[in-house]
Amino acid sequence: MGDNQAHFWLGLTTGIAVCSVAFSVYTGMVLHQTLTAASKSAPVQTVMSKPGPAQIQFQQDESPSSETLERLHSMFTINSEKLNQIVKHMIVEMRKGLQADGQALLMIPSHVVNRPTGREVGSFLALDLGGTNFRVCEVVLDGHSGARVRQSKHTITDAQKHMPANELFDFFADCVRKFLIEGFVNVPRGKEEAELQARTWKLGFTFSFAVNQTAIDRGICVYMGKGFVNPGIVGSDVVILLQEAFKRKNLNIEVQALVNDTTGTLISHAYIQPSTRVGVILGTGTNCAYVEKMENIPKYKGDDAEFAKEMIINMEWGTFDDEQVVIPRTKYDKRVDRTFNQEGKATFEKLISGMYLGEIVRFVIVDLVKNGELFLAGGSPELNEPRSFETAFMSRIERDHTLDLNDTRSVLEEMLKIPRTTLADRRLVKTLCELVGKRSARLSAAGVAAVVTKMNKLDGCTVGIDGSLFELYPHFSNRMRDALREILGISAENIVLEQARDGSGQGAALIAALANEGN
Repeated sequence: MGDNQAHFWLGLTTGIAVCSVAFSVYTGMVLHQTLTAASKSAPVQTVMSKPGPAQIQFQQDESPSSETLERLHSMFTINSEKLNQIVKHMIVEMRKGLQADGQALLMIPSHVVNRPTGREVGSFLALDLGGTNFRVCEVVLDGHSGARVRQSKHTITDAQKHMPANELFDFFADCVRKFLIEGFVNVPRGKEEAELQARTWKLGFTFSFAVNQTAIDRGICVYMGKGFVNPGIVGSDVVILLQEAFKRKNLNIEVQALVNDTTGTLISHAYIQPSTRVGVILGTGTNCAYVEKMENIPKYKGDDAEFAKEMIINMEWGTFDDEQVVIPRTKYDKRVDRTFNQEGKATFEKLISGMYLGEIVRFVIVDLVKNGELFLAGGSPELNEPRSFETAFMSRIERDHTLDLNDTRSVLEEMLKIPRTTLADRRLVKTLCELVGKRSARLSAAGVAAVVTKMNKLDGCTVGIDGSLFELYPHFSNRMRDALREILGISAENIVLEQARDGSGQGAALIAALANEGN
């Protein structure tokens, strides 16, 4: 390209650029003048520069009220100082219960004076009667801390909860008979009855109701509950009722042991982990059993008191602090106590276990709605229905880590039919669930800390824990461990919390095996 051509193109492009800039400046000035004039002649247009209603709502919906959050934190938080007070008070109550009957903590002797070594062998049966189901189990112990379990599960109907005692126990015996025959896989067809009559079995009976246990294989039922109103059970020895039913059905089964499910949990876990000295249930209900030195059980006058070194104690710790001496209660805790069975009893359990946590949360939510602090679009008939907010909902909400808390929205809007929830609503409900769930874990930890301290086992102890709260509720086990560190300091590292399973089945069979060894 020649010099003249280059100069031509340079001048042309420069001129275009200058003109473009000048045009932009001119256009900007005209636009500014136009907008200024418009604003003077029609000032109402200035609302266009403010957020619209949807934008305002979105900004307001982001966070719940700090005052509400502070109030809830104050209600449900149990600090380290209070945890230590709870531990000291529980130890005092444990000693009282070991000294004499009729105390706040029942501290029931289980009559189980041996723990498994892992070397137990043999085949044993277990019958596990709970609230809505019962199971028949066959547990084969291999002598190497292992077990093979076969079981069948049966539902207790409402009609069966009302039938006379002998009819109910005949039903149990019929189910055991069917279970045993189904296990005869190598017996020729038609020969099952002869095989049944030729064999004998030892059985452990898990009876998850209140009994006055007078021996390893004797116990008078004092109260049932859970919808059971069968004539002839309360006031009777449940082992004799079962033994007589087996006799009527021509079954050669000897009931070796009457077992509480918490004691079964301890024994079952000790079979695979011999350092286990505490068993805890943290599920629909809660309880604790532990190994106590015989010399520390002054009220026990059994024949084995002279030679046995230790015995498992069933604490029935759900009744701890029923006098409301040390644990702070909110008005919502008191409402739950009033609306469930036996007001004023098992109040520790009502602060901890899965049967009650959801209802505590529901009572709080209903109040927050009434006060205009939650769900401005209103609540729902479903929310107002007693026990409609399940503890399983709390678990799902605590697991919700989505940005908009969509799982929480599903629980509230789809399951509880709340017309509309904001992000602030959902954050507040999640915080509430966290507070109630965390308090449950910390109170549970305080109970464990009291037991291991009373046992003088801060140098090392395994705690076997069964139940859906410990196994499935988000962060529950870690919250317990955190609270143990606050209470016990560095000694908490010596306390091992482990998931235990099937204490009511395998544990009952193991106790039958231990009782059989002692005979």
